[in-house]
Amino acid sequence: MITREPEFFPAPKNWFGRLGRGCVFSFRETGRATFLLFSALFSMRTMFSRRARKEILTQMFVFGIKSLGVITVVALFTGMILALQTGLELRRFSQEEFIGTAVMVSMLREMGPFMTGLILAACVGSAIAAQIGTMVVSEEVAALEIMSIDPVRFVVMPRLVAMMIMTPLLAFYTCVMGVIGGGIVGSTQLGVAWSTYFDNATRWAEVKDLAVGLLKAFLFGIIITTVACHQGFATTQGAVGVGYATRKSVIVSFLLILIVGYFVTRLFYV
Repeated sequence: MITREPEFFPAPKNWFGRLGRGCVFSFRETGRATFLLFSALFSMRTMFSRRARKEILTQMFVFGIKSLGVITVVALFTGMILALQTGLELRRFSQEEFIGTAVMVSMLREMGPFMTGLILAACVGSAIAAQIGTMVVSEEVAALEIMSIDPVRFVVMPRLVAMMIMTPLLAFYTCVMGVIGGGIVGSTQLGVAWSTYFDNATRWAEVKDLAVGLLKAFLFGIIITTVACHQGFATTQGAVGVGYATRKSVIVSFLLILIVGYFVTRLFYV
């Protein structure tokens, strides 16, 4: 069974008991989410069936195309802010023409996948948790199990595959738009020609920066989907539980994106 049964534990008598119970709950939820992820990965052997392909394409459209608007705005202004703040400091040393390098490297390594992950966690992850949570409280998931349909294969796997494909693509798009936004600020406010800006942006950026950024985005996509689906399946208490699962999905996804992003950077650049 995917859904969670009600559990009753005696109230802890002191802070040490509350800490211990919190740790036990955290490890238990981590184990359940990990098991859900591996079950979805194992179910990917059926992703080439007609129904699965159709569902994956539908989720790719929902996750990717429908998110382009907000991602475009966020990416443009992220690049503009990076260019403005970096350019103002570099102007003190008469080196403002190098803002292209700063914006390109920052977007590829960190800001591109990071901003994409946060946007998808807020927009897509919350929607997944709410949708699955509603299916749980309305007993649709129980109906699937009664009909011998695996909920992980039917619900989780298409969303996981779609996010694994779309998140790196959206992160790359975020980097491109961020660099363009930085170029707009450089040419209009800092007096840096477009040719100079893009020459410095492409000269010092490495393929490694792009590869690490795409790897981060790929991991963020897995994290967002796993956390959202796990919180959705763990929903209880009706509509109130759906709201709680949605909020917790966004919070946990944000925290894991920050933590995993740091350790990936630490692994490849230190």
